[in-house]
Amino acid sequence: MVPRSLYSVRGFIANRLAARVGIALLSTSFLLPPTLIFAQADPGLAHLKAEIERLAEIAGGVTGVGIIHLETGRQLYLHPDDPFPMASTYKVPIAVQLFTLIDTGQKNLGDMIEIRAVDLHPGSGTLTELFDDPGVILSLHNLIELMLLISDNSATDICLREAGGGKAVTDRMRALGLEGITVNRPTVELIGDWIGIHDLPPGGEITIEDFNHLSRQVDATERRRAGEAFDTDPQDTATPRDAAALLTRLWRGELLSAESTEQLLDIMRRCMTGQARLQGMLPPGTVVLHKTGTIGRTTNDIGLVELPGEAGHVVVAAFVKESPREVEAREHAIAQIARAVYDYFLFNPDTEY
Repeated sequence: MVPRSLYSVRGFIANRLAARVGIALLSTSFLLPPTLIFAQADPGLAHLKAEIERLAEIAGGVTGVGIIHLETGRQLYLHPDDPFPMASTYKVPIAVQLFTLIDTGQKNLGDMIEIRAVDLHPGSGTLTELFDDPGVILSLHNLIELMLLISDNSATDICLREAGGGKAVTDRMRALGLEGITVNRPTVELIGDWIGIHDLPPGGEITIEDFNHLSRQVDATERRRAGEAFDTDPQDTATPRDAAALLTRLWRGELLSAESTEQLLDIMRRCMTGQARLQGMLPPGTVVLHKTGTIGRTTNDIGLVELPGEAGHVVVAAFVKESPREVEAREHAIAQIARAVYDYFLFNPDTEY
């Protein structure tokens, strides 16, 4: 279950905000957009931004950050509208589209799906590594959990297919007003483009053996060229602003039914990847609901951090692209940024406007 604090704080916060600005709210679960309530900037955020800019240098490349304190609406961004390769963080928009189909009765979490040989793809592959014999059938619920908990790419490509493909996910983002989030390819095609494989079959339906064979045919020069082109590819990208907005609206219950919202947030709370990123320097026991992403010179983590006491919750969407440094350096930068954000809002939980 999602910690009760995720939902029980809403009525309190809504009433408090209403009292502060003299607005009568129709429902205690409704929050006005922060831009309508908080017209003034928190002056302390300038100091936090300067610190984040300093810490971003650890990662190398370009670092994009989106931060929203959910209870007060305070926001901070670094490269807010630049597109960043999402890598596996794009599994959150895929999940949102799938749960939308579930909410509208077009899909069911109990739907059983057979895993075919052409469904087994490279990267984070529990299915590929352990269930490569014919006859495996998993529920859609199982596949969503594999996609988000351990970032299984085979499960992801099946989920993307069940969600209607990249266009359906992108259309859902557009319907939500999130113009900066675009989903285009299954992971097998995304990885193929990064490696320099240009002749994958339509829909990425290829066995892992055939994919590995094609991969071995790509020489070092072409791999390097493909990797550099991948960094500026507009496909499967997100801006820090819209990634943070997606998580904010998910937490507020604006995207899905209450049941689906709770299920998706609970899965993200149990995410097993990227322990050295947003969580890397936070105090033991800090609850983080998140999803990571890594490919080539890109390292990401987007999530919701629960602060102690009544300090609230903060969205942190952190992206690193075009970095020549090792993954560990990028992860350390994300961890340092998350800790700076955690400390700031812990000790500045409320600002009078």
